[in-house]
Amino acid sequence: MREERLPADWRKLLWVPTGVALVIGLVGFVDRLANGHEGAAYGSYVMWGLWVAMYLFFAGLATGCFFVASADYVFEIRAFRGFGRLCLVPSAAAMLAGLLHIWLDLGHLERIWRVYLQPNFISPMTQVVWLYTAFGLLLAVISWLAFKDVWRPLLGRPYTAEEAQADRRLIKALSILGLLVAFAVSSGVGGLLGIQASKTYWHVGLFPVQFVFFALASGVALMLIVAAFFYRPAEDRGRRQRILVILAQATLALALLKAFFLFADYVQSIYGGEPANVEAIRTVVLGPYPLAFWGLQIFLGIVVPVVILLHPRLSKDGPWLGVAGLLTLIGFVAARLIIVIPAQVVPELEGLRTAFVDERLTFEYFPSLWEWAVTVGIGGLAVALFLLAYQFLLLAPAPAAVPPAPAAGTVPKAPVPAER
Repeated sequence: MREERLPADWRKLLWVPTGVALVIGLVGFVDRLANGHEGAAYGSYVMWGLWVAMYLFFAGLATGCFFVASADYVFEIRAFRGFGRLCLVPSAAAMLAGLLHIWLDLGHLERIWRVYLQPNFISPMTQVVWLYTAFGLLLAVISWLAFKDVWRPLLGRPYTAEEAQADRRLIKALSILGLLVAFAVSSGVGGLLGIQASKTYWHVGLFPVQFVFFALASGVALMLIVAAFFYRPAEDRGRRQRILVILAQATLALALLKAFFLFADYVQSIYGGEPANVEAIRTVVLGPYPLAFWGLQIFLGIVVPVVILLHPRLSKDGPWLGVAGLLTLIGFVAARLIIVIPAQVVPELEGLRTAFVDERLTFEYFPSLWEWAVTVGIGGLAVALFLLAYQFLLLAPAPAAVPPAPAAGTVPKAPVPAER
């Protein structure tokens, strides 16, 4: 695996576009609070737009990164030893970004408390909100334990090897529960769309299954980027290579699986012949959204990453693997938009398109500048949180593994240096 050929301090340059994104997002956020949904391009027919699609994208990222973390904390795969806590920060940042998107999409931000104090557990939306809450709490506790070696010394309290071992066992127990909750969250989000029988484009029985795989695929792609550009074990350089190989192979397999799901879904829908469903697929494949489908989702999101990951030279080059992961994520952004929007641009009743005339009664949708501004800002916030955590938490040495007690009559080996 080739080493990166970038300046040592190149990561500091990421603060420039991140700062610009935060400023743009602040403008959009102020407009959202001051003018509500007036600046948005959606209306009474197309009610879910960019923010809902990005909520699905970031929520999938959050659970997908946690799936990768479970390779360390639950399954204890040796190659991923110490890599788990590198997954926790992107997971938390992505979860915050997803919840901010859906929070700003709501009509009354101040009513969110009702889902907790006046819940209707028959509602799938209530179930998903409570699952998100449980996932967020578990993620916070696991992160608090995983980074105890960083914050304990700041309080002047030593962190012993015995405490590290005990916390490792507790993290495993909590991660098993978190893995189940993350699976339920990913599946539940797909179920929110799949149960809507009035939208045949969404009424797909495999949606709850697809969303779990899509979450895993996006999480693996994000961690491939992180491993390629940010992961630097201090002592064992071969560990980074092994992780890159595993994540690259997983990204390749999941990209092909995504293509299969897409092919099976569209072919079955076309042969089914339901008019609204066929029309929704036509708008995706032929227009008005062919660029998002063929250009972003298929070519950049699947074809180019697969070529990179199969190429005998590029597949062994760390930066190129990071590029493959980035392109895969761009494809998933397009995929979320293609899932959310086409189902709403097809009239449910014949003649509805011309029955009433108003700027908010239209079946055409493209995100407004204000919608893009909010999304850019939230994405910048997620990146900023990761960069801060990388500087102050992830660069700190990970807890060293405690060697087993030597057998009687043997000489104990020297301890292994802590990984950074």
